[in-house]
Amino acid sequence: MELLEKLKFLADGAKYDASCSSSGSKRLSKGYGSVAFSGICHSFSKDGRCISLLKILLTNACIFDCKYCINRKSNNIKRALFTSDEICEITMNFYKRNYIEGLFLSSGIVKSPDYTMELLIDAVKMLRVKYKFAGYIHVKAIPGASEVLVKKLGMMVDRMSANIELSTSNSLKLLAPMKNHNKVEQIMSNIKHNQSRAFVPAGQSTQMIVGATRESDMDIMQKSAMLYNNFKLKRVFYSAYISVNQDKLLPTLTIPPLAREHRLYQADWLLRFYNFKVEDMLSNQNPNFNLLLDPKADWALNHLNEFPKEINECSYNDILKIPGIGIKSAKKIVSSRKFFALTFKDLKLMGVSLKRAKYFITCNGKYFMDTIFFQKDFIEQNLILEDKTKVSVDRQQLSLF
Repeated sequence: MELLEKLKFLADGAKYDASCSSSGSKRLSKGYGSVAFSGICHSFSKDGRCISLLKILLTNACIFDCKYCINRKSNNIKRALFTSDEICEITMNFYKRNYIEGLFLSSGIVKSPDYTMELLIDAVKMLRVKYKFAGYIHVKAIPGASEVLVKKLGMMVDRMSANIELSTSNSLKLLAPMKNHNKVEQIMSNIKHNQSRAFVPAGQSTQMIVGATRESDMDIMQKSAMLYNNFKLKRVFYSAYISVNQDKLLPTLTIPPLAREHRLYQADWLLRFYNFKVEDMLSNQNPNFNLLLDPKADWALNHLNEFPKEINECSYNDILKIPGIGIKSAKKIVSSRKFFALTFKDLKLMGVSLKRAKYFITCNGKYFMDTIFFQKDFIEQNLILEDKTKVSVDRQQLSLF
């Protein structure tokens, strides 16, 4: 098979993996490429996927038969495998033409986890040593591979990811019986305990599929919270289930649940940066997010007894929970009000979205306007009308051809 034909198959086979991110590394480097913020130029597609990295599979051959995966062994598709030289040649050619700033390398599992990891190590080592590529490299760790091989690979890459895939062991057993959460979490534990400036300096990430099984948003977010707390993950990526196989155990979805994926990303942000907990946002009575409202606005509407908040007096943590106010704006508010009483005009200049915040705050004891009624139905209807979030159903990654 010609190299160009291999590239078509193995780039296309990698597009369903969302867990690539090209930032956060501080590794010192000499050679081609850079991992500094100025050297990592990344953009994102409409559905949130990073498209600045050359994103390919080492091989789309696989001994596993995961029901949701296009590369499962029972599918009758063309298979290909890159040699280490081919991966290096492609990466360097794309880099020198300024098409990419780094490499995301994943793989199906061929022969065994250890054998596949050895192939990945050979390719990355050649790229680093022979070709002196010092740019960003993110590699998928293979669940079940030995700790020795994980450590060896981790010394050469910026980020590693081990995909948890589904939030519960029962669902994983149902759709991917050859995979095991314990093996994935063992790799995560190894990375956590060995992470340093030299070993996986940009940390680790994982991916969960949304909508392939019946887990609620609360199940997914509880799993994410556990992973963040136990393994210090940089990111959990959420990937809306896309129907690529026919199987009685798979849902029959004509459109990927992109709106749900979007709400999970918003909630994940609240979990990591806004001091929210899963139980603040979801409960057994309401285990799924409101698709008409973002999680922060929905939380505020369900806790109207805590509002309105006087912007010149409430704490930093209280400010973070006001819809329309982000972290940067919250810090500006706390810093500025030491010197003068803030007005709505001041808040707008700080970047606060008054379209959302005006329903939940007062400035110097006054509302934004007299026509605001502090009633749940009124506020909810206006927030829904003002929510101009549009989630695309276009799932195509950047074409290399």
